[in-house]
Amino acid sequence: MARLSQLALLFVKLLKIDCLKSFDPSPDFVMSMRIVIAKPGLDGHDRGAKVIARALRDAGHEVIYTGLRRKPSEIVRVVMDEDAVAVGLSTLSGAHNVLIPKVCEELISNDMEDVIVFAGGIIPESDREYLYSLGVRAIFGPGTKTSSIIDFLETISERKDNDLDVGVGGKTGWRWS
Repeated sequence: MARLSQLALLFVKLLKIDCLKSFDPSPDFVMSMRIVIAKPGLDGHDRGAKVIARALRDAGHEVIYTGLRRKPSEIVRVVMDEDAVAVGLSTLSGAHNVLIPKVCEELISNDMEDVIVFAGGIIPESDREYLYSLGVRAIFGPGTKTSSIIDFLETISERKDNDLDVGVGGKTGWRWS
């Protein structure tokens, strides 16, 4: 039923039909996002990425999972082709300080500064500040509850509604905490 309400609101926004403008979504209505979940590099462990993809889908988001061993350029191409608003990068291989910056740089160089980048996996605290400085908006480590990631996306939605920076190219320095 919630999915039907989301589609109805989208219909109203897209077509702007006067007779349907009285549609009033519930207060806890959150617009569905199109999100790419990707495994950059040679890391072959994708259980966590699949759990996150399913949790996001179950929360009403449209999720595109790229599969294993994707190059940063392939990930950016999927984000572009799918017109995604966010990309979640899962990394367990220790190559996060090379692969995640490359994805961020390619998003910006392809005029996709408004795409939200978040990451998860084994990323030491000592490496996180560097990734945040590149525009990564959240980093979720092992044991993070899926509800925290959903809360992050709800906050992103609220920030977008208020015209606040959320994308990888934003210069405000905002990040999820």
